[in-house]
Amino acid sequence: MADTDFTTVTDGDSTAAGTTDAAASKTDQAKQTVKDYSSKYGAQATDRIRTLADTGKERAVGGLDQLSQLINDAAQQVDEKLGAQYGDYARTAAGTVSNFAEQLKGKDTEELIEEAREFVRKSPGVAVGVAAALGFAVARLVQSGIDGNKA
Repeated sequence: MADTDFTTVTDGDSTAAGTTDAAASKTDQAKQTVKDYSSKYGAQATDRIRTLADTGKERAVGGLDQLSQLINDAAQQVDEKLGAQYGDYARTAAGTVSNFAEQLKGKDTEELIEEAREFVRKSPGVAVGVAAALGFAVARLVQSGIDGNKA
């Protein structure tokens, strides 16, 4: 009877080992599936982000060009009301904005992203402050758009 009990325990151990191997195999398959999906969707997300960044860059350049033109137009009025010296300040500001827009046009999105990363590495406190200010501004814009739709 002792031999039978020993055989039963041995058979149980081999069955447990087989079950453990099957579970490990399924776990490995699940891990591989997760890796495949994450790399697939990660690549799609990266492509989408780059597309959005390109669109944002184009809009920013357009907005900066419009701002530069607006400041240039206002410089004439500043000349008339405050004097040529202050009009020159306005024209200088317009030129600075225009130059910045041209720099943005000349760089691809990857260069801009790398410059942003470098800026954050060098000045993390300033980067957090800028991010907070931008977040606040976006929240205000969204809120004003929501309030405008209710009216």
